[in-house]
Formats: sequence, C-alpha cells, structure tokens
Amino acid sequence: MRSLLFLFSCFVLQTSCFSQEDFLAKQYFNDGEFEKAVVFYEKLVEKNPRRTDYSEGLVACYQQLERYKDAEEFLLKKLKQSYTFPTFFIELGYNYTLQQQPEKAQEYYQKAIQKIDENPNYGYGVGYRFQKYALLDEAIAAYNKAMALKPELNYDFQLARIYGEQGNIEKMYESYLRLISEGKTSRSNVLRNIDDFITEEPNNANNIKLRKILLQNAQKNPDILWNELLSWLFVQQKQFKSAFAQEKAIYKRDESGSLDRLKNLGEIALENQDLETAIDTFQYIVANASDPATKLNGQLSLIDIDLIEANDKKLAAIEKQFIKLLDEYGYQNRTLQLQIAYANFLTFRKDNPKPAIEILKKSLNEPLGRFGEAYMKMALGDILVFDERFNEALIYFSQIQKKLKNDVLGQDARFKVAQTSFYKGDFDWALTQLKVLRGSTSQLIANDAMQLSLLISDNSLEDSTRTALKKYARADLLAYQKKNQEAIISLEGILLNHKGEKIEDEALLKQGKLYEESKDYDKARFNYQKIVEFYGTDILADDAYFALAQLYQNVFNEPDKAKAHYEKIIYDYQDSYFYPQARKNFRKLRGDLVN
Repeated sequence: MRSLLFLFSCFVLQTSCFSQEDFLAKQYFNDGEFEKAVVFYEKLVEKNPRRTDYSEGLVACYQQLERYKDAEEFLLKKLKQSYTFPTFFIELGYNYTLQQQPEKAQEYYQKAIQKIDENPNYGYGVGYRFQKYALLDEAIAAYNKAMALKPELNYDFQLARIYGEQGNIEKMYESYLRLISEGKTSRSNVLRNIDDFITEEPNNANNIKLRKILLQNAQKNPDILWNELLSWLFVQQKQFKSAFAQEKAIYKRDESGSLDRLKNLGEIALENQDLETAIDTFQYIVANASDPATKLNGQLSLIDIDLIEANDKKLAAIEKQFIKLLDEYGYQNRTLQLQIAYANFLTFRKDNPKPAIEILKKSLNEPLGRFGEAYMKMALGDILVFDERFNEALIYFSQIQKKLKNDVLGQDARFKVAQTSFYKGDFDWALTQLKVLRGSTSQLIANDAMQLSLLISDNSLEDSTRTALKKYARADLLAYQKKNQEAIISLEGILLNHKGEKIEDEALLKQGKLYEESKDYDKARFNYQKIVEFYGTDILADDAYFALAQLYQNVFNEPDKAKAHYEKIIYDYQDSYFYPQARKNFRKLRGDLVN
C-alpha cells in the first residue's frame, strides 16, 4: 500500500513539474523571451518526443533566434522517425524559406504533398499548415489531392477561403456553392461569406460572376436551390421584381405549398419602398393562399400599403374594405389580426377610438389562448392610452406583464406601463419599471428603457417641480396620438421657455423626428445639427449623428457627409446602439467588398 502511495505521489509531482514547464515555455514565447522559452522547450521535447506541439514550439524558438542550423538539424532527425507527421516537411521547407533558399524549400513542400498519397487524411493538416505560412498554391494542391484520393473528404470551405484570398472569385463561388448543393454546411454560413464579395450594384463584376454561375448551375441541374440563391442575390441587389419572379417559380415547385418566402419578400420590398413589387407579391399571396389566415394577412398588407399616402377620400374607401373583411371573416379567435388592424385604423388614422375600444373588448370575450389574449389586451391598452384613459390602459398592460413576465411580450408590456405612467406624469413609478427593463433580453426594449429612464432622471435633478418634463411628456403623447403639428408647437414652447436646461436636447431630437415624418427635412437637419454643436458630449449626440447621416445618405444624396457622420459614431461612440448599423452603412458608402 505504501509503495502505491509513493508511486502515486511521484506521478503527481512529475505531472505538476511538467505542467509548470509547459506553462513557462508558452508564456516566455508569447512574451518574446525566446532565449528562456527555448530552454523549456528543449526539456519538454526530450521528455515527450512524440508531442508535435512541443517540437513545433522548439523549431519556432530556433527560428525567432535565427538559429536556422539548429532547427534544420532537429527537423532532419525528426523526419527520420517513423511516427513523424508530414507537416514537419513543411516546417523544414519554411526554415529554408527563411534562409532565402526557395529551391530547397519547394523540395520539402512537395514531399509533404506526396505524403498524402500514403494517407489522404493527412490532407487537412498539410493544407492547413501551408495556409498558416500563406503558401496558398501548395495548400490548394494538398486539399485537392486529398479529395481526389478520398472523395468522401470535403475541403471546399477551406478552398473557397483560399480562392477568395487569391482573388479567384469564380472558383471561390464554385467551392461555396458545391458545399451548399452537397449539404456539407449551412446555407446561412456560406451566404454570409459570399455577402462580403458582392454589393448592391447589379453591374458589379463579382455580382455578375455569381449570377452567371447560378444560371449555369440552374441550366445543368434544374434544382430549386438555384432559384432560391438567385432570389437571394436579387434581394441583395434590391431587384425585388426579379426576386419575385424567382419566388413564384419556387412556390410552383415547392410541394409544401408554403407562401412564407413570398410573404418575407413582400415585407422586404415594402421596407425598401418598392411598393409596386410589394403590391404584386401580396396580391399573388391573396390569389394563391388556401389557408384563410395567410390570405387575410396578405389582404391586410395590401391595406397597409394603401394607407401610406392615404387622403380622406382613400381612408373612406379603406374603411369599406375593413368592413367587407369583417363581414367575410367575422369575429373569430383566428382573425385577431383583422380586429386589431381595424381598431388601430379607426384610432390612429380616423381619430375615432370609441368604436375601436368596443371592437377589442368584444373580441376579448372570445375563447383566446394566453398569447392571443395578451396581443388583444396590448392593442386595447394602446388605444386606451390614445384616448387618455391611462388607468384603464395600465390595468391591461399590468395583466400581460404578470402573465408573461419572462416573455418579450411581457417585457414590452412593462415598458408600456412605464411609458403610460410617463404620459400621465407619474414619473417615479415609470422609473421603477424602467430600472427592471434595463436588463431586458430585447436590445430594443432595453435601449428604449434606458433612454426614457435617463430622460426622467436627468430632468428631475435640477427642477424638483419637473415643469419642463411634464410639458415634454404632453408633447410626446401628442406625437403618439399622431397630432404631429400640435406636438411640434408644444416642443417649440419648451425650446423657447427652457433654454439651457437638460430637456433642450431631448426636445430638439423629438421635434427633429417629427419634422422628418412631416417631410420637412431641412428643419430636421437644423435640429440635429444643434444637438451635435451644443450637446456633443451628452447622451443623445450619437442619435443626432446617426439621424444626420441617414438624412445625408437617403434624402439629401450627399454620401461624403453621411460617411463623416457615420465615422463619428464608429470612432467616438462605440457603445452606441447605432454602432453596428453605422459601421455597416459607412463601409457600404466607402465601397468595401470584403472584410
């Protein structure tokens, strides 16, 4: 028993020493202290001759110290051993490269590739090591040889990346597309990589190459995959009409009969202001939907498009459409979206909340599931806020919050409790709710909660009566009620009577957004410029910079000014909610193609 304990103690002690030497070797190497690192690596190699990482560490130390002859002698001995991995041929070749001996280097690189004949599984290790030293042609040769010898191996992902680095875009596309068609990797993974090489411009050379390859594949093999990828490309190029043609072809050949892809395309086209394609898409969905809910959603989307530029005469026609749909579908728990859409139309477009409230309360009597009831109560609460029946709205929002507290919908309801409390002037209760929401799983809710929380707290410190804050809350409610001109006038009163107070930048930003909605872009720009000029170090500066960048990019068509404002966010506001989008937009305006 004592002998066993003694042996065990010795083993533990030996392992401890070994671990310490391993740690010190790596630490010294990473710190650039190669003279010290080499001592430990020599010991580790002596004790563990089969450990490849120690041998490679020792060679790297020799090379850093320019002890090329020592590295050469060590590697030549290593290559005589039967268990040596073929990457040591590459290490020896690279050692000759460092000594400006390219012929000798190439000799050993080829020996590494030849080793793949003995075992095709060496292909990955050899190819990867060549990549490490930027020997891309050799890496391609290694991967291709391994795949030729053993067809079940697939290194197309590695090859695609190499072709991309070399600028051989067509071969890169072919490798990526082969991965998708053979189901070797996820489509999203491949498209994410391809996306780095294309732009929104259909005439860009890389876009043309991809379209050509996709069309060639579609002709050789009429697989639905190629239609899907062409549709994806057309969407990236904002050619939604062409994408619609592909999506129709996909739908006709898809055995599931799902219209989800067409619905997504319609929403993207609408978001990008291509109303013609959005209308065509939703009309196609309505004409082909066998499911009543899908058909109804298509019809409601068409109404949403009609509402974009609707005048009083058009609003009357739209109301008739809603009544017709209600007659057709009735008040069912499967058509809640219709009842909510009509109630919102009556409230926010016709300024007539009373019948809207009656419709939703009537719908609440239907047998609804937990989430159906929550959506209905949320819509009802929104309309009650519009009608300034705050306490009643708070009851509905609180019920949702309690029943779905761990769901995003429950967190949204809590935010609405805070927002409604803000409108009615109960700022302390609003702050209590907002503190909880700062850690929301939804970044948008967390960001909105933070903004409102800071608005209340910042404007409570210097004014205990919160006079300016009450005026702002009233203006914010007017904006919520779609009474934009009244809200703008109310905010103007704050800017005149509360100059220099904390509330000023908030009022400028809110008024700027309302000017944008009213298409008064010059006034919006003036407000945002005042924020960056006078409040450049405050919490809303990044909002103003982003708003200005968007105006210069999308309205004034001044891309250089847009770039300058996006760049300001990138360098000075890296914690900003707008940082990711600012970076993406900046790179797009600069014409970047790859990471």
